[in-house]
Amino acid sequence: MTPPKTGHCLCRAVTYEYDGPENWMAHCHCESCRRVTSSGFTSFLGVPNGHWRWTGDLPKTFQSSPKVTRSFCGTCGAQVAYQSTDYPDEIHFYAALLDDALWFQPTQHVHSDEQLLWVILGDDLRRK
Repeated sequence: MTPPKTGHCLCRAVTYEYDGPENWMAHCHCESCRRVTSSGFTSFLGVPNGHWRWTGDLPKTFQSSPKVTRSFCGTCGAQVAYQSTDYPDEIHFYAALLDDALWFQPTQHVHSDEQLLWVILGDDLRRK
């Protein structure tokens, strides 16, 4: 049996773990993800509901649009997860918060039409 994968915020107050395979792994270029993370793009992995759990403090939440709830640490402010009614059966964790992110292998870029011109990526991943 494979041990669960784990992650945490900057101050380690909000922690999580999950088991089983990820639904997908991708880089997101949408404006709202860029603004909430103050970065050129962010990387997510989708985990099926029922296969993840909070193991530390519960995160605070913010409804950034009618369909989207973002979870963040109430102490350090780090973004930890994204949930949308468009994807009701999964949670999206930020890949950079994984305790061991070396295995993360994204397969695509999403919202590529919103990619910043100064973000120049040399991969050949599919773009949506």
